[in-house]
Amino acid sequence: MTVVNMRADEQHTPMTVDDLERLPDDGRRYELVDGRLDVSPSPASIHSLAESRLHIQLGVAAPDECMVLQGAGINFNTARTHHRIPDLLVIKADDFDAPYLVKPPLLAVEVVSPSSVFRDYHTKTHEYAKFGIQAYWIINPTMDEVALAELRLDEDGEYREVQQVLGEDTFETNFPFPVKIVPRWLVRPGGAWRKFIGGEGS
Repeated sequence: MTVVNMRADEQHTPMTVDDLERLPDDGRRYELVDGRLDVSPSPASIHSLAESRLHIQLGVAAPDECMVLQGAGINFNTARTHHRIPDLLVIKADDFDAPYLVKPPLLAVEVVSPSSVFRDYHTKTHEYAKFGIQAYWIINPTMDEVALAELRLDEDGEYREVQQVLGEDTFETNFPFPVKIVPRWLVRPGGAWRKFIGGEGS
């Protein structure tokens, strides 16, 4: 997604999540990075397709003590000047808070658009690691074969890639709970995706 940045000095004072509540409900995604506004347009259809199918797949696999959330905002600091909205989140059910989350999720997921490659692979990688999100998945449907990369925090608080799965191969992980995903079926048209997305019917 294309991101429009406004520097904090252009805004005179850093913005907080209170300012976000006064912005229009126009389908765009409004986030904050150190008090400056990042605005992303509504996602393209392939992005929405991958996001919604993964949401369903994770929701089916999640145990009762976990929650899978779509489009939930997170306050990264007590000043509420750093606010992100990952495409998908998995949290401990006890960590749910309103109106925004304040504790690190177990997992954050971003679906890459052509204009968000640097942000998803670099900017958010550093932000999410610093905040202490244990796992970060990056789904890239813009490649010749759909890619799903899994990053995990190491002992130094930095992400390391533990696997990247392409196309028709099966992605399998035990964190934050056991789940299998065939990346191609996150975006492949047709009604049979439920049969094949977990690899069992392929």
